Amino acid sequence: DKQDAWNGFNILHTAASRVAGLDMGFIPQTGGMALEAIIKGCKTGKIKTVFSLGADEIPADKFGDAFVIYQGSHGDQGAHRADIILPGVAYTEKDALWVNMEGRVQMGLQAVPAKGEAKQDWAIIRALSEHCQRTLPYDNIEELRAKLIADHPTFGGLDHAPGTQGAESFDPAKVGRAGKVLKAPLGSILGDFYFTNPIARASTVMAECSNVHNPISEAAE
Repeated sequence: DKQDAWNGFNILHTAASRVAGLDMGFIPQTGGMALEAIIKGCKTGKIKTVFSLGADEIPADKFGDAFVIYQGSHGDQGAHRADIILPGVAYTEKDALWVNMEGRVQMGLQAVPAKGEAKQDWAIIRALSEHCQRTLPYDNIEELRAKLIADHPTFGGLDHAPGTQGAESFDPAKVGRAGKVLKAPLGSILGDFYFTNPIARASTVMAECSNVHNPISEAAE
């Protein structure tokens, strides 16, 4: 029976860029640290400098006394804490590849010119690599994408559903561990759905949506 053989286990990620990061193997390597360890390292003084690539969901005090370099587009929470700000362009100001929650690679095209001194994200990182005498092997977006596709072929096909090779051996029953089921109700990890990222928080439309969905009580005068 096909329905008996159907594996309905799935994961809904809470960060829009996480699927693309996993596809690229963008996880802590040998000697690397995950977010919790980075925050701990900042508080203990083990980590002296943090390069924040648009990470605006981390409370500013979590970085302790670390020197923070922020690269982003919307001047959100991360920029307020930063010691140095490297202005990047917004998503509407660049040609870029995106990966949706399903794993499909999609392409966005520049709609408007960049403002002020904002630069393409890849160009900022390329310039930094040269300054640090660790020059990255590309000088333009075409060379960068060629390198990306050579290292991770899945990025070479637009709007293709990801393959499922190896998924048949996955057993969701082996995920996690046995334990007592608590009676506490499940809660959302999101505060305000309409303000979950810096782009949304900078939007007047999203602010209106938030006010409609979460009306603010006004004190009587």
